[in-house]
Amino acid sequence: MAEKILIIGACGQIGSELTYKLRSIHGNDNVIASDINYSNLDVVNSGIFEIVDAQDYGSILLCVEKHRIDTIYLMAAMLSATGEKYPMKAWDLNMSSLFHVLNLAKAKFISKIFWPSSIAVYGPTTPKDHTPQHTIMEPSTVYGITKQVGERWCEYYFDKYDVDVRSMRYPGIISWKTMPGGGTTDYAVEIYHKAITDGHYESFLSEETELPMMFMDDAIDATIQIMNAPAEQLSIRSSYNLAAISFTPKDIAEEIQKHIQDFKITYKPDFRQDIADTWPRSIDDSVAQKDWNWTPKFDLTKMTDEMLTELGKKYATEK
Repeated sequence: MAEKILIIGACGQIGSELTYKLRSIHGNDNVIASDINYSNLDVVNSGIFEIVDAQDYGSILLCVEKHRIDTIYLMAAMLSATGEKYPMKAWDLNMSSLFHVLNLAKAKFISKIFWPSSIAVYGPTTPKDHTPQHTIMEPSTVYGITKQVGERWCEYYFDKYDVDVRSMRYPGIISWKTMPGGGTTDYAVEIYHKAITDGHYESFLSEETELPMMFMDDAIDATIQIMNAPAEQLSIRSSYNLAAISFTPKDIAEEIQKHIQDFKITYKPDFRQDIADTWPRSIDDSVAQKDWNWTPKFDLTKMTDEMLTELGKKYATEK
């Protein structure tokens, strides 16, 4: 019998692209997309869609039983910049949704979970360069706190209740298909849009702020790879370090200028600079490489080529 998958938060930046990819692999009828509303009509209309409240255990259980779900990808979350504006809402959403899914697995309603963590688990005391898998974590944002606590609970449920939960710490994710969702690394998506539409971008991070980033295709591939890996190969049940490329706003602007010579960038750091300053510059993901053969396909040059090409097509058709 085919595996039945539920994606909670399917209308979001990563959730939407994960939905399309999983449907291309498993078939539309075997991948159920869900969210709290119909905010992404492309996702809603691309296959089976259910309204599910990630903060309501009964709402999730009803969908799980209706579709005989085996695997849940919990992609619903309030991200870093938005979370700082609404700290209690971020805590409630990010934590209650995880507990509901872990408890569904503990009760044997489902057999496998994917839950994304983030580089936000690190803090100002974490080593900044080649941040190791096991290191100091003292996050200073609500989003980072929820992800750090979530990692501990994932490992606890695996150790105590044999729950097959798998996780990785996403860096900043860059995509041309969906707009940013309230994260500190969003500048690296916005800059490509503004390069095409305005020829100018005002960065909310300083020019030398180096952060770990990843093109969406690599993030989706990594997510599917870890879920396909044999359980006995996985040595980490909190969350794996994941890396692809690190760069600054200045680096990305210079790469864009190879395509759009007149492109200009200016800098006006805001509250997101304080968040970014607590995060690593680069990540050591050697454990993920060893355990499930992780390797990225996109560097800054290849990513910039793809972003400008695809966004150029997108804006040309909208005129």
